[in-house]
Amino acid sequence: MKLLVIGSGGREHALAWKLAQSPRAQKVYVAPGNGGTATEPGIENVALTRIEDLIGFARSRQLHLTVVGPEAPLAAGIVDAFRDAGLKIFGPTRAAAQLESSKEFAKRFMVRHAIPTARHAAFDSAAEAKAYVAKEGAPIVVKADGLAAGKGVVVAASVAEANAAIDAMLVERRLGDAGARVVIEECLQGEEASFIVIADGKHVLALATSQDHKRLRDGDEGPNTGGMGAYSPAPVVTPKIHARVLREIILPTVAGMARDGLPFTGFLYAGLMIDRQGNPKTLEFNGRMGDPEAQPILLRLKSDLLELLERALEGTLDKATVEWDRRSALGVVLAAAGYPEDPRKGDPVEGIPAASAERRVFHAGTRLDGRSIVTNGGRVLCVAALGDSLRIARGRAYEAVASIRFPGMQFRSDIGHRALRDPGVPISARHV
Repeated sequence: MKLLVIGSGGREHALAWKLAQSPRAQKVYVAPGNGGTATEPGIENVALTRIEDLIGFARSRQLHLTVVGPEAPLAAGIVDAFRDAGLKIFGPTRAAAQLESSKEFAKRFMVRHAIPTARHAAFDSAAEAKAYVAKEGAPIVVKADGLAAGKGVVVAASVAEANAAIDAMLVERRLGDAGARVVIEECLQGEEASFIVIADGKHVLALATSQDHKRLRDGDEGPNTGGMGAYSPAPVVTPKIHARVLREIILPTVAGMARDGLPFTGFLYAGLMIDRQGNPKTLEFNGRMGDPEAQPILLRLKSDLLELLERALEGTLDKATVEWDRRSALGVVLAAAGYPEDPRKGDPVEGIPAASAERRVFHAGTRLDGRSIVTNGGRVLCVAALGDSLRIARGRAYEAVASIRFPGMQFRSDIGHRALRDPGVPISARHV
């Protein structure tokens, strides 16, 4: 059977690679794909992005299933359009995807259904937002209400920094419509983790836990990004906390969406903050797999992903089982010069090592230029590796990182530091 993955990032490369391993997969198309999916066996890029063109392609090729990777097509209603055309597609509807596409919607939903989260208020007036910040004090978090590609969150250490973020979003409109309204919330303390499940509208199947690194530079410093690396499993999510997250956050969310008439089918991602007492609260929801969390998670997945997604669409996830590689996995993101503000494109990428049983390089912001790979976005590659311990996985990943070169390459040398409780590996430079 033939499958289609929508998107062009590292998550989509990982999804397509994993789906292609299914014994029932004849061909996996990726639209529009990247330089990695252009050269991956069993995978073919399709230069389409408009929903109506993708529907036509799915019909003409008699595709069995389409899987949506990124958030923008979900918010645009691609699932609704495919379903209306009688085509099978995995992902939440436009209405259900509001859990991610509108921070205010998500906050109101969490309050209504008693899902633990931070105190908050929403504003479209800069003056009112600043008055709230003055009353609450800092540190405080300023979030764009809409989709901002992972760059719409400012953790402000001071009132002045919070006010600058408010001006950037509401006055200067640097994030466009995404920042036309802001959500301001208390700054939760603790350790973050990513908790991702497959949902079928009623039941859920928890995927392996993970933790990503949002800040650009070592030591969790610098601006927020879409993610500079991730690892799985996340030790902070103990079995006890895992059970609490399912009981207090995930299952109430799926049940609440169903009660609200918005049944959620797809990948449901809960970004968590876990305090020192082990109490989890919800930072955000996504209606998709995380990126770069998807790369180490899918590297560990031993079960047939296609079968799991089909069960979700059939509403039979309660009968599904999933098998994981017992080893740890870690992924390091290599970002382009100028990322995250103004990533440079067109730089040649050299030294990408061949895939092995323990290590694989997933492409994100790349394109194939003749026979050469060049940069084509902010996050260029994710180097992911398996190991009997997280330390071994990290060593294998950074060994591959050391062989890759492109002008202005940026990466963090401390991915996994929270789990390992050390500052990182001896990498001579993070900006090559």
